Amino acid sequence: MKFIVVLDACVLYSAPLRDFILRLALTGLFAAKWTKQIQDEWIGRLSEKRPDIAKNLPRTRELMERAIPDCLVTNYEGIIGGLNLPDPDDNHVLAAALRSHAQMIVTFNLTDFPKEELEKYGIEAVHPDVFVENQLDLHQGAVVRAAKKHRESLNSPPKSPEEYLDTLSAQGLVVTADRLQDFLDLI
Repeated sequence: MKFIVVLDACVLYSAPLRDFILRLALTGLFAAKWTKQIQDEWIGRLSEKRPDIAKNLPRTRELMERAIPDCLVTNYEGIIGGLNLPDPDDNHVLAAALRSHAQMIVTFNLTDFPKEELEKYGIEAVHPDVFVENQLDLHQGAVVRAAKKHRESLNSPPKSPEEYLDTLSAQGLVVTADRLQDFLDLI
């Protein structure tokens, strides 16, 4: 059975982080999942902040759903009412994790997903940096190759390996970027 993770809206919000995490998912290391509601959440927030790119976001959604087979979690809505997270607006993320049999929720908002509440369901919430670190520990070569492919795909503007790692660090992947320094000549 594949390791399944639900990506919270905050992880999908920023293009550099979203693209890197999805590149990792394309390696087959894990199955990335989300819902239309999660998509609507990050797209809505980004559209408000960046109305200049709002018209491009439906295409981004489409490309994400095409790139990651079986990414959309459905039929989770009936579970939401029985959940008890500190912010009820996050119950849909936990419901998606339960419906998809995910082992993990990747999020920056760890306080919104208390360990003691998630343990009831055998689910863990982790920061994206910790998640990628774990992937590095388990599958170093695949992560380095994914970083290389991601960096090489950037052309507006292109980035040197150093600039690329600076971008990852700025996205909250500080430890990951530091660890990838050892592979700078491969990225």
